[in-house]
Amino acid sequence: MGKMKSHRGAMKRFRITGTGKIKRNKAYKSHILTKKSAKRKRGLRQATTLTGADLKRIKSVLSK
Repeated sequence: MGKMKSHRGAMKRFRITGTGKIKRNKAYKSHILTKKSAKRKRGLRQATTLTGADLKRIKSVLSK
């Protein structure tokens, strides 16, 4: 039997930090940007960590 493969779409979207947390980019930054304030768009640039609700599910998909 072959090896289990990681989910390639998830591998492109998430990064595992040194402490085991998972980094992700924020949504709502791709279009309809004219009505969003500069402050809001600046905040969307920063990466953030995944919440506990999704952590277990995404970790299992990344490390198969």
